[in-house]
Amino acid sequence: MRSRLARLAVVAIVIALTTAGATVPPPDPARAAEYWLDDYGIRSAWETTRGAGTTIAVIDTGIAQGPAEFSGAVKAGADFSGVGSADGRTPVGGDADKNHGTWVGSLAASRGTGPDAGMIGVAPEAQLLSLSIGFGENSAIPFTTQVAEAMVWAVDQGADVINLSFTTNLLEWDPSWDDAFMYAYDHDVVVVVAAGNRGTGTDRVGAPATIPGVLTVGGVDRTGTASQEASTQGITIGISAPSEELLGVSPDGRIVVWDGTSGAAPIVAGVAALVRSAHPGMDAANVINRIIRTARPVPGVSSTPDPLYGYGLLDAGAAVTANVPAVSANPMGDLAEWIRIYRRAEQEPAPVPSATPVVLPELPAADARSDPGPPLLPTVDTLVYGTVPLLGFSLAAILVALGVTAAVRRIRSARASR
Repeated sequence: MRSRLARLAVVAIVIALTTAGATVPPPDPARAAEYWLDDYGIRSAWETTRGAGTTIAVIDTGIAQGPAEFSGAVKAGADFSGVGSADGRTPVGGDADKNHGTWVGSLAASRGTGPDAGMIGVAPEAQLLSLSIGFGENSAIPFTTQVAEAMVWAVDQGADVINLSFTTNLLEWDPSWDDAFMYAYDHDVVVVVAAGNRGTGTDRVGAPATIPGVLTVGGVDRTGTASQEASTQGITIGISAPSEELLGVSPDGRIVVWDGTSGAAPIVAGVAALVRSAHPGMDAANVINRIIRTARPVPGVSSTPDPLYGYGLLDAGAAVTANVPAVSANPMGDLAEWIRIYRRAEQEPAPVPSATPVVLPELPAADARSDPGPPLLPTVDTLVYGTVPLLGFSLAAILVALGVTAAVRRIRSARASR
């Protein structure tokens, strides 16, 4: 998410002049800098739909009210950090975080400042929900609680797509997220998640990008190559989208250049809104399936999903218009099954005992009972194995004792005669 103003000095200076009110000849510099609109088929998709009738929930640090690019874009909001405003439109956090939610929202569905001017989002006719949460120490409320409550609220407000541009850097997630994400899936919501960035210390995808069923977005540079700093890797990545040299509208109205899968995710969330707008009856599983199955192959990548690119590079035009066979399950996984296996929320039913009697062969007849005879008389066995050996041992012991006694007497007699 770091700024790239130094590397893009020309674009940034022109944008700054536009913000300051200087006269700049067409084409509009902000619109011209949005290379992803053409390179990833978004303008092509606009020939079919611009996202009307859909709602994208941005669970982030809040979408600011000031920028003109959001005029008419945000239909509702709420704060879950405990430190923002009730409508979710006051950016939460320190200087490094306050811009984040507004940048994310602008990539998803900003309106521009005119027909061909200002930054425009991927789905410029979709509605936004602004749900403000606090990262790190920016809230006394546990982060997992904020996210879980925001997910449920977004679903209840009619979100078609939920965008999560953050990572915990951990493979595991809090059990409270099980219910929150299942609530979204049960209400047919597409959940789009950023894979995270190596530049911020994330080597591999972390939750929520590891949760089954989400569409995890990896990042690429302008050449379509996996970004070394502004992306990460992992087997849960489903699709790749631009994560470098992105634009974002700041809360104060300035347009900046930034990097990160935090920006790649709302581009994909916007495309999900375009697909849902073009195909109103399509369920979330098939929306995700269209996005990954129409992805453009990456040169040199022979198998999919790939840990860097997922199923390939985003192609918005194909996702909206291509003929893709329907699926009956979410291709990104089944959270309910994961919960059943790993949380042990359900147990396999116990086997039902069979009521059919089992026929066993009859036992052989018992041996005839022998007469033991009088109990005080010895038997042959007791004589052979008990009485006779005992008498022999006793007799031998007596003889030994007598011999020893005689020897002792002879010795004493011999001593006395001396």
